[in-house]
Amino acid sequence: MPYSVDKTEDEWRKELGEEQYAVLRQAATERAWTGELLDEERAGLYTCGACGAELFKSGTKFDSGCGWPSFYESIRPDAVELLEDDSLGMVRTEVRCATCGSHLGHVFPDGFGTPTGDRYCMNSIALNFTPDES
Repeated sequence: MPYSVDKTEDEWRKELGEEQYAVLRQAATERAWTGELLDEERAGLYTCGACGAELFKSGTKFDSGCGWPSFYESIRPDAVELLEDDSLGMVRTEVRCATCGSHLGHVFPDGFGTPTGDRYCMNSIALNFTPDES
């Protein structure tokens, strides 16, 4: 799929730090309970850590107890790309930024008590956060 932000892997590697590159471009996962956005509670906007595309609003973030920031829906259905991921001997749904194709995390149908029933389990390092100005 062609993305509106299209860079070579060398360009991504130069722009992103080693850890960000591993998660965003190689689908690695940061360790649970270590991400700096896990406990972020301010109102604001979450964007792609690679290209800056808008992905999630703070009002959809919830404490799922899984160790990664969780959201029950993306800012728009077309903001993210959902792909079947059968790595690690299981079938999951990978979530990528629809603007640049970077790996963000996975979505699971176990967001109990949320309006959608979904849990977008995202890597903190794959996101940037901008608090609302008030």
